[in-house]
Amino acid sequence: MKLFSAFLLAFALLAGSAQAAPLDTFAGLQGTLDIAGGTAHIPVMKSAAQAIMSAHPALRITITGGGSGVGVQKVGEGLAHIGNTGRPLKEGEMSKYGLKSFPFAIDGVAIAVNPANSVQALSKAQLLAIFAGDITNWKEVGGANAPINLYSREDGSGTREVFEEKALTKGAKTSPKANVVNSNGAMKTAIAQDVNAIGYVGIGHLDAKIKGIVLDGMTPSQQNAADGSYTVTRKLYMNTKGEPTGLTKAFIEYIYSPEGTAFVKKAGYIPLAK
Repeated sequence: MKLFSAFLLAFALLAGSAQAAPLDTFAGLQGTLDIAGGTAHIPVMKSAAQAIMSAHPALRITITGGGSGVGVQKVGEGLAHIGNTGRPLKEGEMSKYGLKSFPFAIDGVAIAVNPANSVQALSKAQLLAIFAGDITNWKEVGGANAPINLYSREDGSGTREVFEEKALTKGAKTSPKANVVNSNGAMKTAIAQDVNAIGYVGIGHLDAKIKGIVLDGMTPSQQNAADGSYTVTRKLYMNTKGEPTGLTKAFIEYIYSPEGTAFVKKAGYIPLAK
């Protein structure tokens, strides 16, 4: 009986040690980790940073957005340790800065409207005409007699790049008359407040405040993005200048750990193994 009890205690200690292992990797590390770039990444990065700093108060992790282009620029110029992008790095970016990429999640990009909008679905041709500025009234696609208010992301946004290449057509450009917002959060707020709005967000941002549109028969959901039945998808990347070391390396490894994977799922994304 004593032997059995000792076995149970040893097992419990081992289990506890395994569970604590991801955060234990930060023991003895010092300094600040600066992360910048893609806004879709922020919920995951913040959750991870809070867990790490709670366990190791001497560490400081800062997180800012700005979009994929900003992420590339800041990490490339040494202004951030990790630059986040919602698109693969371009050849010129990799060669100019010597960057290394770490894809950690799959996200779908959904066409979104206000929940009060009666339109439930659009064809790719209709969507292309709307964002080109050729269709300007909702009644032309089965909705109310009301003007269509276009919302788009800023130049350099990974979300915008994926949307224009996969939801529209490669090479397609959004009308210059579109209202420009600088993050998924700002896009969500704009659409929630404008009954005539149309824009696009990461699928993880869809909720009761904004409605995802069925595109060419494809329903925007993370499950459909994961199984390939929804094709307007992209990977989320962490990028470093050269091989990561120290606190930067530990943070990236933590994102791939079971705890980090849980943060990815909670944010509405599909985790990728390293």
